[in-house]
Amino acid sequence: MKIKTITALVLATLAASQYSGFALAAAGQQLTVWEDIKKSDGIKGAIADFEKQNNVKVNVLEMPFAQQIEKLRLDGPAGIGPDVLVIPNDQVGAAVVQGLLSPIKLDQAAADAFTKPSIGAFTMNQTLYGVPKAVETLVLIYNKDLLPQPLANLDAYYDFSKQQRAAGKYGLLAKFDQIYYSRGAIAGMGGYIFGNDGKGGLDPLDIGLNTPGAVEAVTYLKKFYADGLFPTGIIGDGGLNAIDSLFTEKKAAAVINGPWAFQPYADAGINYGVAPLPTLPNGKPMNSFLGVKGYVVSTWSKDKALAQKFLEFINQPAYVKTRYQVTKEIPPLVAMIEDPLIKNDERASAVAIQASHATAMPGIPEMQEVWGPANAALELSMTGKQPPKAALDDAVKQIKMQIEAMQASNQ
Repeated sequence: MKIKTITALVLATLAASQYSGFALAAAGQQLTVWEDIKKSDGIKGAIADFEKQNNVKVNVLEMPFAQQIEKLRLDGPAGIGPDVLVIPNDQVGAAVVQGLLSPIKLDQAAADAFTKPSIGAFTMNQTLYGVPKAVETLVLIYNKDLLPQPLANLDAYYDFSKQQRAAGKYGLLAKFDQIYYSRGAIAGMGGYIFGNDGKGGLDPLDIGLNTPGAVEAVTYLKKFYADGLFPTGIIGDGGLNAIDSLFTEKKAAAVINGPWAFQPYADAGINYGVAPLPTLPNGKPMNSFLGVKGYVVSTWSKDKALAQKFLEFINQPAYVKTRYQVTKEIPPLVAMIEDPLIKNDERASAVAIQASHATAMPGIPEMQEVWGPANAALELSMTGKQPPKAALDDAVKQIKMQIEAMQASNQ
C-alpha cells in the first residue's frame, strides 16, 4: 500500500508539473489590445474567431484612442502595456521618433486593399507602422428643409448666403479662420503645408502656406467674412459651438463639419443631408484633411509576429464590414467604398467620396509647429486686421523658426 501511495504521489507530481508547463505555454500565447471607447463590440466576432483558430487569448481594454500613445509611454517600459493599440495618424511621426512603434510588413496585395491616402497616413520613411482602421474628413451638412439639394460649388454658396442674409438667416457657415477647415481650399488652389522631400516623404522646411495659390485661396475665403455672410462670433476657438447652435436652431442652411456632428444634429431633430465638399472656383474639389485611425504594434510587444497576424486577421473584408455595421466608422478598404452598405448610405457615402479627395494630415512631429501660427494668420486675414499675404508670410517665417529650433533641440 505504501509503494502504491508513493507511486501515486510521484505520478500526481509529474502530472501537475506537466499541466503547469502547458499552462505557462498557454499563458504565453496572449495578446493585449487597446481599442477605442465604445468600439470593441465591432471586433468581438473577429477576436473570437482569431482566438479559436490560433489557440490564443486576446484581452481587450477600451480607452480614448487619442490618449493611448501617451499611456503607452509609461505602460510599455513597465511591461504592462498592450501589444496592439489604436492611434490617430498625426501621432505616428512623434511615436516613431520616440521608438514606441514596431514596423509592420504587409504584402503588396494586402496594402493595395486599402486606399492609398490611408496607407500613406501610417507610412514614414517608406516604412509602414500601422493598419488603417477608419477615416474621417470634413463634409458639407445641409438642412433639407432650408436647402433641398446641396449646391455644386463655393461660388453658389456665396450667392446663396447673400440671399439668406437678406432674409435674416445664414447660408453656409464654416471655420475658415482655422487651417483644419480652410486647408481644403488652400490645397485645392495651389498651397500646401509641407513639400515633398523627393524620397516619398515630407520636407518640414518647405512650407507652402504663402504661395500665390494659398494667398488667392485665403483672399477668396475672406469674402464670406468681409461681406457679412458669417457672424462675428464664429472666429476663434469657440466658433464651432456658435456654428452648431445656428445650425441646430435652423438659422443656418449648411455647415462644413465632420462625421462627429451627425449624431448631435440628429438629436436636435434636424432633417439633414450630407454631401462631399463643394468645388472651388477653379473647378477642383476641396482637398480636406484626412484623419485616419489605425491599429499599431507596440515596441514592447512580446510577440510582434502574432500581433501583426491579429491585425491582418481582423481587417479581412468580412470582419471590416461587421465593424462598420456596429461602429459606423468609415473603413478605408477600397472594396467597402463600393459596397451597397456604404454606397446606399448618404452620410457614409459622402464621407467616403470626400475621403478620396482628401490628404492625410501630416504625421511628422513638425506638424505640431504649424497649427498656432497658421491659425493666427488666418484669423488676422479673415477679420481684416492684416492682408492675407502679409499674415501668411509672417506665419511661414514663424513656423520655420519653430521647426528649426525643434530640430536643433532634438540633435
